Amino acid sequence: MEPPELPKEMQAIQVVAYKSPYEIRSVPVPTDLQPFELLVKVAVASNCHTDSMVQQGVFNSPLPQTASHEGAGTVVRVGGKEAEERGFKPLHPCGTCPDCTGPESQTQYCTHITGHLGVTTQGCFASYVRADSRSTTPLPNSISFLSAAPLACAGRTVWRSILQTGLEKGQWICFVGSGGGLGHLGVQFGKALGLKVIGVDARDEGLELTKSYGADVVVDARKGKEEAVKAVQEVTGGEGADATVCISDAASAAGLACAVTRMHGTMVQVAQPDEVVIPFPELIFRDIRVKGSLICSEEESRGMLKCIAEHGVTAKTVPFHGLEKIGELTDLVHGGKIQGKAVIIVDEEQIEEEKKLGAKF
Repeated sequence: MEPPELPKEMQAIQVVAYKSPYEIRSVPVPTDLQPFELLVKVAVASNCHTDSMVQQGVFNSPLPQTASHEGAGTVVRVGGKEAEERGFKPLHPCGTCPDCTGPESQTQYCTHITGHLGVTTQGCFASYVRADSRSTTPLPNSISFLSAAPLACAGRTVWRSILQTGLEKGQWICFVGSGGGLGHLGVQFGKALGLKVIGVDARDEGLELTKSYGADVVVDARKGKEEAVKAVQEVTGGEGADATVCISDAASAAGLACAVTRMHGTMVQVAQPDEVVIPFPELIFRDIRVKGSLICSEEESRGMLKCIAEHGVTAKTVPFHGLEKIGELTDLVHGGKIQGKAVIIVDEEQIEEEKKLGAKF
C-alpha cells in the first residue's frame, strides 16, 4: 500500500524569541527521514513545565523552536529498515556511551543525544513531528491519545520515580505535589502497584484532585511542616512514609519531602527548582537517601503502558481544540488553577478513529 501523500507545509506553535509569547508559523513538514526515524501525525500534544523553561531560555534552545515534548499520534512514515524492524514500534542517542550500553534503565541519560523533542529539536505542537523509533512507545488500543500525550513526559517521569523507590506492595509512598500533572498520575500508579498512598499539596484544586484519584491520606501543606509530618506519622505508626517523591518545585518542598519520610528512607527528587534545598539534619541525623530521577527508558515505558491497560489509569486533561488555542492554554496554566494537564487536540479525526479501536483510558 502506498503511504498517504503529505503536505509540504504545516502549522506549528513556536518559540521565536526567549521570554516572549508563542507564535503560530507555517513550517516545512519534516519528510527527510533518516534511519530509525518516524514521522508521526500528531493527534494530541500536551503542555509541560519544561515548555516554560524552554520559553525562558533555560536550555539555550535553538530558535525558532516548536514547543511540546509530550505528544501522541499515528506513524505515517518510517525512515529505513531500522525503524521498520523495531515493529511499529529524544532523537538519536549515541548508542556507544556507558548510559546507552546499559543497564537498560539508564539509557535515557545519554548526554550525546542529538536532540530532545520540543527542547533542542522541533516538538509536538505541530501537525507532524519527527521522532526516533528507539524512544517512541507503541500504544495499546485501550489507551487514548488524550491520556497518552501527557504520559510521554509526566507519566514516564513519575512512573520511574516510583520504580526508583524500590517499594513493595503494602508499603507507604508519599507524593509532595500530588495534585499536579505528574502527581495525580503518581497517585494512580501507586495504588495500581499495591502501595498505600499519601498525597501532599498546597492548593485546593490539587487536594481535591489527589482525593478524587484515590489517595489513602491527603495532607494540606499550607498547615505547615510540623502539621504535615504529624499527619503522615499518625497513619504510619509514627515512622513516616517508606519513600517520598518530590514533584513540587516550591522552595521548601524537598525539605518537606524528606521530613515526612521515615529514617533511612528514600526521597526521589523529580521537580526541577533552581536549587534543591534540604536541611542537613534530614541527610545526616535521619539518614534520608536522596535520588534524582528522569524519564523512563524504553522498557520502563512499556511497563507503564501495561500497568495502565490493566488498571485503567487515566490522565486528567483540559483539552483545547486547535493550535490557535495556545494563548488560552498558557493563560490557564500560568493562572495556577489547572487540574491535571493542559493539552491541544491537533487532529480531531484521529480522536474519532481511535474510538473504533476501543480506546477507553
